[in-house]
Amino acid sequence: MKLEESSNTSLDEPQGQKAKMSVLAILAFTLSIMSIASIFMFFLLSYIEILEIVVVILIAISAIVIGCIALIAIRRNEGKLRGKPIAWIGIVLAMLLLLFCLCLPLLNRTYGPHPPGQVVKHQFLSIEVALELFNSDFNGYPPSDALDEDGRSYCGAMKLCEAVMGRDLQGFHPNSKFKADGLDESGAFLYDPNTLEVRRGPYYPIELPNTYRLKDLYKNIGPFDGNDYVLCDELRRVTHTGTGRRIGMHVLYYKANTSKTAHDVSDPNNPENIYDYRDNHSLLALGVPSDPAQKHPLFENPKIFYEMTRNYNFTKTSKPQRADTFILLSAGLDGLYGTEDDIANFDIRWKPK
Repeated sequence: MKLEESSNTSLDEPQGQKAKMSVLAILAFTLSIMSIASIFMFFLLSYIEILEIVVVILIAISAIVIGCIALIAIRRNEGKLRGKPIAWIGIVLAMLLLLFCLCLPLLNRTYGPHPPGQVVKHQFLSIEVALELFNSDFNGYPPSDALDEDGRSYCGAMKLCEAVMGRDLQGFHPNSKFKADGLDESGAFLYDPNTLEVRRGPYYPIELPNTYRLKDLYKNIGPFDGNDYVLCDELRRVTHTGTGRRIGMHVLYYKANTSKTAHDVSDPNNPENIYDYRDNHSLLALGVPSDPAQKHPLFENPKIFYEMTRNYNFTKTSKPQRADTFILLSAGLDGLYGTEDDIANFDIRWKPK
């Protein structure tokens, strides 16, 4: 009898050891980890919208369903399948993430960590710091004229990017004259890899994922060089022409001409205006990236620029905001410049009539 008992025990032990790990349990756990990693990546890149939320929710639901199936299969095949703890972990993680995703719209209507205005204002602060560093090195802010000294289109938004990052995003060359071709007075190309040692900056963090070539935003780049970079806001309302990813609209830059004294709301072309709306007018002429035929209100009516940038603390005379420095302007959530939701590096008090 003792021999039989020992024999039976020895036969039972191998059967228990041969229980296989449930593939479905592993899959449920893997999907839950993938969904958590995805939401973390989207937040890290400041790149999260309704489509990304839906994708994460679908992955989480799949993990829950597959985990439940795995538990049922393990129960029905007790002794032959294992992996119940892994399946439960996958289900619980997926349910927690699903609850988070469903509550996210209530926490923030823009599906991001901050309201859109606050996000862009924070970005503008980084750009302002970069411009002040440039100013410290070169005793002045970069120009914002619509043309370069040879009359070629190279507007304020592009000059801003060159100043704080360089034309190749590897630093600004101190001999630059902000020419559209990137050449110096002798005809030498300044932004050659051999000139890196004399470059300054970049003043703006290269790690921030919001610098794109103009051709990434527009299929028709008009009079510009599509390879020129621009700084974009973080609202991501434009489809990248190459990758299909969502990116932001370019930040408009206007430098104050402190030798001027006017801020003429009735005459945008007044030569005495401290700010010149034409600095980025050719860029606005390209229209809305998703619909080039749609024009920005700021392009169609330049008076809006002077109403928007007006300092309403002055009641008797018309004065601009930031009359001795520069203006930064974002199109806001609607992607249109010259509307009520535009964002600037000051509080816009203008309201459309």
